[in-house]
Amino acid sequence: MPSLLTGSQARTHARQLITHERVLLAVKTALAAAIAWWIALRVPGVAAEYPYYAPLGAVASMYPTVAGSARQGVQTLIGLAVGFALAFPIIIIGDVSVVSVAIVVGVGVLAAGLPRLGAGRDWIPIASLFVLLVGGENPEEYSFGYLIQMLVGVIVGLGVNMLVFPPLHLDGAVRGLQDFRALLARQLGDMAAAITESWPPEHEDWAEREGRLSDLGKEVRSAVQLADTSRHGNPRRRRHKRDLNADYLWLQAMERVGFHVQNMTEVLAGVIWHTPESTPLPPALVEPLGDAMALTAKAVDEWDAEGATMTAAEDAVEHLMQQISSSAAAEERIQATAALGMDLRRILLTVRAESGSPHAEEAPDPENSDGQQA
Repeated sequence: MPSLLTGSQARTHARQLITHERVLLAVKTALAAAIAWWIALRVPGVAAEYPYYAPLGAVASMYPTVAGSARQGVQTLIGLAVGFALAFPIIIIGDVSVVSVAIVVGVGVLAAGLPRLGAGRDWIPIASLFVLLVGGENPEEYSFGYLIQMLVGVIVGLGVNMLVFPPLHLDGAVRGLQDFRALLARQLGDMAAAITESWPPEHEDWAEREGRLSDLGKEVRSAVQLADTSRHGNPRRRRHKRDLNADYLWLQAMERVGFHVQNMTEVLAGVIWHTPESTPLPPALVEPLGDAMALTAKAVDEWDAEGATMTAAEDAVEHLMQQISSSAAAEERIQATAALGMDLRRILLTVRAESGSPHAEEAPDPENSDGQQA
């Protein structure tokens, strides 16, 4: 039987689920559905018999970005049209039966595999089944009314999403980039501290953080992509400008740093817990390696090619490499240190090459808070 959540754990889960952006999206969706229903009751003709599909269209079109709403709405309408078209031949051939239901659903699912349908693919078998079972003796009128009311809902949903606090997800990209850089610096700093401890080190958190580095990198890339997408068709983009091309370059640089940090994590964890020696790194190289790693951690955290920390880190790494070249230790005990030194050198080269990002020290803009942007 699963254990119950404590009060603090429940609050943490609630905060994760009920974010400002989720609340605003919920309010906008509710508003769009209500407006769509009000309009649907006043639509003339055969479509007036199916007003309940308008709020459904509004809900189906809502998305965290304006461009996403437009794309999802159009894909939904295309999916419905395809589903209706697939159902008519079955209706013409015979009455509703177990066989006709199976054929309609099966063909609809097959058609849902067509490329570039996106959200519309889920509506194909549903539309086919509805027109077969609910359309009755007038499937043409039902299909037309269904499609018209869904179109009303999609238009309302897109309009509400565009006019009511259209989302600009810039803060997520800013915070994500800053968090990624901080985690990379922390990982390097923790490893620098680990090699100076008694062997094997008592603190193992850094050795288990490799997966988190990879996951956070993916999350940040998604956040930057969402920020980029949220600008398309958004009337607020002119007021809240940001060079996301520079963010992509900065992200790519940190991903390269992350690759080297992960490699260092694997190497260091290997020599600590999978070697028979009590001190698997040459004793003469432990101090220069620790200094080089600690200074590189600070250089990554500052991300400033012209800063004094950057120069000190580069000097420390070059000193380490010289010590490695002149060391008289056994070759097998040099290899791990040399690999760590090469990764440190590549990290600093990446920071120096990409530290010109105009957003490297930028804090989130209060006017672009997630609470306002959804």
